[in-house]
Amino acid sequence: MHISAKADYAARALVELACDTSRPLTCEAIAASQGIPFRFLKSVVGELRRAGLVRSQRGCEGGYWLGRAAEEITLLDVVRAVDGEVITLRGEPLTDLDYPGPAQALPSVWRSVEEHAVEILSGMTVARLVRSGDRVATA
Repeated sequence: MHISAKADYAARALVELACDTSRPLTCEAIAASQGIPFRFLKSVVGELRRAGLVRSQRGCEGGYWLGRAAEEITLLDVVRAVDGEVITLRGEPLTDLDYPGPAQALPSVWRSVEEHAVEILSGMTVARLVRSGDRVATA
């Protein structure tokens, strides 16, 4: 299994934004706080903006806000926003995967793995991640 750097950085940026919704955060602030390369994060945040997961505000008081409530943003939304498919095989979706002979059962295993990953990712919201982090910080 492979979790892309884009998906990881996107999720971390959204959690950072969800921690303080009183003001927008700049990419510089998010990158510094999370130890993410600024240029890469700027690109990732652009993809999140196009997907409606963040919104931007221009100007000297500008930056990024969550595009919708943290309770409404799942990790599945994040992965699909920056990677498209949850799991691919050599860059192709698993939907039409078909193998001959003794390997014919393998595509159904890969699709089952994807189904379970979708289930887990769709059940985890940005808000839940923030709450989990709060418990760890205060424990």
